[in-house]
Amino acid sequence: MPAFFQTTLAMRTFTAVIERDSETKLYVGYVPGFPGAHTQAETLDELHENLREVISMLLEDGDPNLAQLH
Repeated sequence: MPAFFQTTLAMRTFTAVIERDSETKLYVGYVPGFPGAHTQAETLDELHENLREVISMLLEDGDPNLAQLH
């Protein structure tokens, strides 16, 4: 069952979906509709930091064209 958390960067809030891979035991997180915003980690704290870092790097490349979710 996926979990969700929110993070705020550059005055914007992003919601990530988090799941635990049953084979690797790693946490996997992604931001729906934000291409490239995904990562994995051994702990939830590490995953949260990794997601903040990848979102920050993607935002440095310019404002993303986020897909509209319906």
